[in-house]
Formats: sequence, C-alpha cells, structure tokens
Amino acid sequence: MIRVAQKIRIYPTTEQQQQLARAMGWCRFWWNHALNICNQTYKETGKGISRRGLNALLPRLKKEYDWL
Repeated sequence: MIRVAQKIRIYPTTEQQQQLARAMGWCRFWWNHALNICNQTYKETGKGISRRGLNALLPRLKKEYDWL
C-alpha cells in the first residue's frame, strides 16, 4: 500500500488559532481518557473495549464536562 501525503501551510487568524487549539485540547483529552478506559478494561477483564463501546461513552462524557 502506498500512502501519499501533502503538506499545506495555513495562515489562520487569531480567532482560528484559538479554535484550533481548543479542538486539539478536546482531542487530546478524549484520547487520554479513552486510553485510560482501554487500559482499565483490559486489566479488569483481560479483554479490550471496542471502538463502538468507547463511542457509546462519549455522550455521557459530554454531559459530565460541559466544555467538550
């Protein structure tokens, strides 16, 4: 399989920079939270959790953290 990538330079405004930083913060938070859940589930059951199982937790998390 060949993968091709292109790098494109963007010049966001100050407001767009803030929005991008906020979105990256959300992604980082969700990644770390999901990784923690995966590790805990594996330690407790010896099995992993599916992507569907993780996605099912997201609405509850959004209610718990209103900034998401």
